Amino acid sequence: MSFHEASNPKCSATSGAIELRITPRERDLGEFSVRRVLPARDRRMVGPFIFFDHMGPAEFPPGKGIAVRPHPHIGLATITYLFEGEIIHRDSLGFVQAIQSGAVNLMTAGRGIVHSERAGDDLQATSRLHGIQSWMALPTDQEEIEPAFLHYAAADLPQIDADGTSVRLIMGEAFGHVSPVQLYSPTLYFDCQMRAASSLRLPENYEEMAAYVVSGRVRIERQHYDSGVLAVACAGKSVVLEAEEDSHVMVIGGDAIGTRHIWWNFVSSSKKRIEEAKADWQNGRFDAVPGETEFIPLPDS
Repeated sequence: MSFHEASNPKCSATSGAIELRITPRERDLGEFSVRRVLPARDRRMVGPFIFFDHMGPAEFPPGKGIAVRPHPHIGLATITYLFEGEIIHRDSLGFVQAIQSGAVNLMTAGRGIVHSERAGDDLQATSRLHGIQSWMALPTDQEEIEPAFLHYAAADLPQIDADGTSVRLIMGEAFGHVSPVQLYSPTLYFDCQMRAASSLRLPENYEEMAAYVVSGRVRIERQHYDSGVLAVACAGKSVVLEAEEDSHVMVIGGDAIGTRHIWWNFVSSSKKRIEEAKADWQNGRFDAVPGETEFIPLPDS
């Protein structure tokens, strides 16, 4: 497994609104599959977002469910957001938190944290899981902060409804509202449901922006974007989403934070720091998750 450096190209002055169209890679995680949107070959980051996975939709038979064993992180904050289903989060700080549709789990790794993600206790019935798992790289001066965990209920997030669109503001500031979810750098993240023939102009006060079509079909400057496509905007360009049918879109963005290295679950501005984290996990120097006995071993380099 090699290092990847996360840095981004720039649009020219004559470019249109969209710099790049990204089609995710399918990744089989055993019990279910994900579509990995970021990092991509041609674009590693959008604002602080360095990792963006579309999970599912997956259906589990009775007795089955998501089972991600304990694993470590450094230098980032993870944000879990579900459309359907439930995940039980457990971490090395001792937090145990169920997350359901519309709520937010924000886990800050900083200098290091370990967590697991598993199905709920009730596995007697058929269950579904569908949502987004994303990571945000921390600013250089905050990469080694103390780890932390915060949960926000769905009712805590601003809901903006107008002209055929419904926006749940997950992070940042947009459309005259501010999300309560903690930020480490200027960041925008929202969930948008659009009725057919509706339109939405994206905020223009962030350096980088992208729209991921979860379902449906949208048009931007006469170009069509179907489900499973990320449209990355050119900096400084005005972007208007036009729904050609009922559509579900996730918008991510924020200010650029510089080049980052990513290896497995570790993100850092320093390759040396990642090597240290690899050795720490290999030699049992991360704190354990209370009640967990399994773990994911360090991958082969």
